[in-house]
Amino acid sequence: MSSFDPPSNIELQGWGPNLWPPFTQIATATTPKRAVAGNGALLMFDDGPPLIDAISSWWVTLHGHSNPVIAKAISLQAEALEQVIFADFTHPQAENLAHRLSQKTGLSRLFFSDNGSTAVEVALKIACQWWYNKEEPRHQIIAFNGAYHGDTFGSMAVGERNLFSAPFENMLFPVSRLPWPSTWWEDNNLDKKEKDVLSQLEKLLTVPTAAVILEPLVQGAGGMAMVRNEFLQRLEKIVRQAGALLIADEVLTGFGRCGKLFAFQRAKLKPDLISLSKGLTGGFLPMGVTMASENIFQAFTGEDPKHTLWHGHSFTANPLGCAAANASLDLLEKNPELFEDFESRHRPLLQELSKHPKVKRPRLKGTIAAFDLDVEGTKGYLNDTGKALKRHVIEAGVFIRPLGDIVYLLPPLCITDSQLEHCYDSIRKGLDMM
Repeated sequence: MSSFDPPSNIELQGWGPNLWPPFTQIATATTPKRAVAGNGALLMFDDGPPLIDAISSWWVTLHGHSNPVIAKAISLQAEALEQVIFADFTHPQAENLAHRLSQKTGLSRLFFSDNGSTAVEVALKIACQWWYNKEEPRHQIIAFNGAYHGDTFGSMAVGERNLFSAPFENMLFPVSRLPWPSTWWEDNNLDKKEKDVLSQLEKLLTVPTAAVILEPLVQGAGGMAMVRNEFLQRLEKIVRQAGALLIADEVLTGFGRCGKLFAFQRAKLKPDLISLSKGLTGGFLPMGVTMASENIFQAFTGEDPKHTLWHGHSFTANPLGCAAANASLDLLEKNPELFEDFESRHRPLLQELSKHPKVKRPRLKGTIAAFDLDVEGTKGYLNDTGKALKRHVIEAGVFIRPLGDIVYLLPPLCITDSQLEHCYDSIRKGLDMM
């Protein structure tokens, strides 16, 4: 401890004098475990038994920890080329990844960035500048209540305004918002909810609109809130009629998480821009990409410098990240049943768990299973009931991280049937203890 650092309880909580973890109030946080290794769905620690990583370490560890195929691809690439400035050079891994993602998304142009938030930031800038370049500036952006798109300023602006963004409220650009008509098993009011939202959308779109941004099928950090394919299809039709662009934030939902390679494919949408990250590299390295249609890209070409997309990152198209992403795609292509059939693995287990009196609004989409806790008092992210359940479940050998009173499972594709069953059993026993 430096002489100018006053004593605090932070070190007593196990974080030490130098670490500053994300989304964590370390003055009141529990003592962190020290991870030293990972294998498949398991995390190992320097003290204590392993844990099943039932949330894929914040939804990124797609194929499991320390996957040997991806690890080898990174190692081989590191021996050849670790980094090169992408404003002046290209390289085989980036070319290969761009071609493959173009083929899989139907959008011909790929712009690299560093993470999910910046992938969304790039999509927003492209959408707004596209109208500027066409000399038809449009300023309205439409987003949805409950959305989470990241923590950079543009991404915060289109996300839900809440505790996370409150200190910066006066610095965020205005956004028009709509309710998110989330649904669950045995939801009897869905048709009316969707109709009301679409009616509001039509009214908002009477103002010239640059883009509508959404998380297709599942709002992740907003509570694993799920909507129907049919709602999104009707929404897209209205957006097209108004001439606005459609941005799909697939940072969470991409790469098999919703039962198809991309959620927009399951919903049968054709977005103009797609933001990708998280599972992109299989959880090995940070990377984001924004896919754009050729029609959008062409508006950024020409002799006029003002038409250029003046955006970039030092590690744009990092060869190691691209190598990891290509290896991850290889695995997805080799065994598509791992994500296409995952929903059928969840379903009987969630059906049984849904009988518990503390489980409300069960819902399922692909690899993502979720439910609300029956809680008293204030609901939402700051409700402590989920934290209590988390402690019980960790003691049983499973790591979960509820979103307040929302509990979810989002495991790596490699999780075994017995491990998945243990996750559900641990949650059930935890609920019994509360």
